[in-house]
Amino acid sequence: MTLVTVAQKYRQQSPLVFCLTNTVVTNFTANVLLASGAAPAMTNLPGEAGPFAAVASAVLVNLGTPSTEQLRAMDEAVRGATKAGTPWVLDPVAVGALPVRTEFARKILAQHPTLIRGNASEILALAGYQSTGRGVDAQDTVSAAISAGRELAQNYGSVVAISGAADAIIDATRTTLVHSNGIGLTGITGGGCALGAVCAGMLAITDDPFEATIAAHGMYGLAAEKALALSRGPGSFASAFLDELSLFAPEELLNLRLQEANHA
Repeated sequence: MTLVTVAQKYRQQSPLVFCLTNTVVTNFTANVLLASGAAPAMTNLPGEAGPFAAVASAVLVNLGTPSTEQLRAMDEAVRGATKAGTPWVLDPVAVGALPVRTEFARKILAQHPTLIRGNASEILALAGYQSTGRGVDAQDTVSAAISAGRELAQNYGSVVAISGAADAIIDATRTTLVHSNGIGLTGITGGGCALGAVCAGMLAITDDPFEATIAAHGMYGLAAEKALALSRGPGSFASAFLDELSLFAPEELLNLRLQEANHA
């Protein structure tokens, strides 16, 4: 399946993405999913999370602002998704910098997420390496985290996506760099978190999570490039970005700049 076909099926099927995400980005994430063509569901209720994960198209677990109750719901959702074969994404926000979420992320990592998506510092920390992250901000480069991402991919059977100037998409045998100018996303809250939700939706409509992750990053990055050209600052960028996602034509992925990287 080509990247264009993945994006077309995403629009046609409108996957239901169950998001257990942080309170700062809930509204933006839901709007991004709607604009991109998916259907959002946002809930954190223990007792419902497991059954919901089993019937959703995909699940996002984002550790941005975890409460004790949300961690219970996330654990239920991961177990429900694993049992039902529902693809799920782990976004290990600020892992390595804060102890509770770091311990929890490593616990649910044992359930083999379909995709692990984070910045370089988060990926290094999740793999057990020293990192220099500051809260949610990466201080490490993508290239410095590729080996750690490869270890995670090989050990857990996951695809790993590392966000940066060029996003690295990694599985057990392949590494591809996705080049786009997403600098506008760094000036708004939730740019990376919402990308995890779009990735989850893409995972739901293809059996190749590596290809799905590239398609999600490509659509997201190209829409961000167009929005940046139309905006005067972060406020107008956020609005333009939602517009460009909604107007995005899958054929635009033919213009995506990809680079195969050494996977030795």
